[in-house]
Amino acid sequence: RTIIISQDKDQWGSEFAFMVNGVKIFTKGANYIPEDTIYSHISKDRIKYLIDSSVRANYNCLRVWGGGYYPSDDFFDLCDRAGIIVWQDLMYACNIYDFTKEFEENIIEETKDNVRRIRHHASLGVWCGNNEIETAWANWGGFQEHSPKLKADYIKQFEYVLPKIVEKEDGQTFYWLSSPSSGGGFDNPDDENRGDVHYWQVWHGQKPFEDYRNYYFRFCSEFGFQSFPSIKTVNTFTEKADRNIFSKVMESHQKNGSANGKILHYLSENFLYPNDFKDLLYVSQILQGIAIKFGVEHWRRHRGRCMGALYWQLGDNWPVASWSSIDYYGRWKALHYMAKNFYESIAGSLKREGSLVEAHIQNETLSDSKCNVEVTLKKMDFTVIDKSIYNVTVPALSALKVMDKDYATLIKGYESDFFIEAVFTDESGNKSYEVVFFEPYKHLELEHPNISFEIEEEKDAYNISLKSDKLACFVELDFEDSDAIFSDNYFYLTGIEAREIRLFKEDITGEAIKNKDDLAEKLLVRSLRDTYE
Repeated sequence: RTIIISQDKDQWGSEFAFMVNGVKIFTKGANYIPEDTIYSHISKDRIKYLIDSSVRANYNCLRVWGGGYYPSDDFFDLCDRAGIIVWQDLMYACNIYDFTKEFEENIIEETKDNVRRIRHHASLGVWCGNNEIETAWANWGGFQEHSPKLKADYIKQFEYVLPKIVEKEDGQTFYWLSSPSSGGGFDNPDDENRGDVHYWQVWHGQKPFEDYRNYYFRFCSEFGFQSFPSIKTVNTFTEKADRNIFSKVMESHQKNGSANGKILHYLSENFLYPNDFKDLLYVSQILQGIAIKFGVEHWRRHRGRCMGALYWQLGDNWPVASWSSIDYYGRWKALHYMAKNFYESIAGSLKREGSLVEAHIQNETLSDSKCNVEVTLKKMDFTVIDKSIYNVTVPALSALKVMDKDYATLIKGYESDFFIEAVFTDESGNKSYEVVFFEPYKHLELEHPNISFEIEEEKDAYNISLKSDKLACFVELDFEDSDAIFSDNYFYLTGIEAREIRLFKEDITGEAIKNKDDLAEKLLVRSLRDTYE
């Protein structure tokens, strides 16, 4: 196989696109950090679980962050088998290095050793010199206080010595000077029209989710949003008295100082305040999923201009509130389930601005795809007000706008009473569902839904059929003492038709589920409306 990064000039600047065997792909995935703070706790089984979970969420790439460590051979072997491209940072991040002769000799040997170990892997897609050091020298105040000699040392280390060693030891793999970068030399490393970008104004800058839509990065290699882990994970490190996000214990399991306040800020912008601690954890995960979904869907809609989105981050190295989509114990957060949908090879999305709604389809396969799209305006009790049907062919490796429609005359004065549902069906019969509202969730006229379910048991799986009498948002399926990976989770129930969820028996861990009756008794179901009075 061949993997290169194309930087062809175009109408916007220079593209930054992975090209695999001559095909430019949209890169989908996350940043990878060490699985544990204690190295001896890392095992092949844990690595395999994360790689398998990446594949199940439709990733095609993992970026190994330069602030961690060089992963084991097991990691690369598993990525080879899974078809996951590895973006491999050299292990330098957010720091200043005094480039002495002794240090130079040390890093040359370290680089040789790791490049020789890793270079033969089919999964290796790019070597990158460091994480955020070029942009730090260009833009971070703390770096400007240091001597010009140290800034010159950066150029020597990352733009001369290390590229030369990597080229000598591995002449096949593309080398990128830093991340983010526009090509080195401190030449506007955050330029949205060249190279890759790390974008943190949503989260650190507390900009609204919609701010993602102001930017058309060529490749966004880092962006993220925090959430709390599940109550089962929190229970492993707290007593009852600690279960307040501002308790000493909870704050000790939060290493981004002002993050809990940021979560509450975004919560206040979007949702009513939850009833209790458990509901707050649940809503925080929904917030996280919505945030990342906003960015990814926007960039996928502009495929060709943007060619990659890698969110921060895949996993955790201890039980903690963080940017991860899978927590320390392997529990999928809402974000990971949402990623499975927004990273689908054929994915639909909705975009709303005011009363104008657009429907889009992204096709990341090598074949044209015939798709049916049904876009319906409904009341919360599922009364249909308007329906449009579109049959389109989406060219291979493209993004297509299917429709735009202004609903102003239909919803005026009653914006909080309606929602738009789009059902996307590809030619194989696979369906995906997208929903948008005309008001923030906190202002919607949601009633308590009555959710019922039936379960059928097969030899290796359970089929769970769920119905609701009213709109149910972010329906969560879980167990108190068992863990499971469902075919979908944190989904909407948008009509009288049943929603089918599949649960393979091998995906249930913890307390055993004996049969379908046992499953029915232990299954916990909640939705957004259950989190407030």
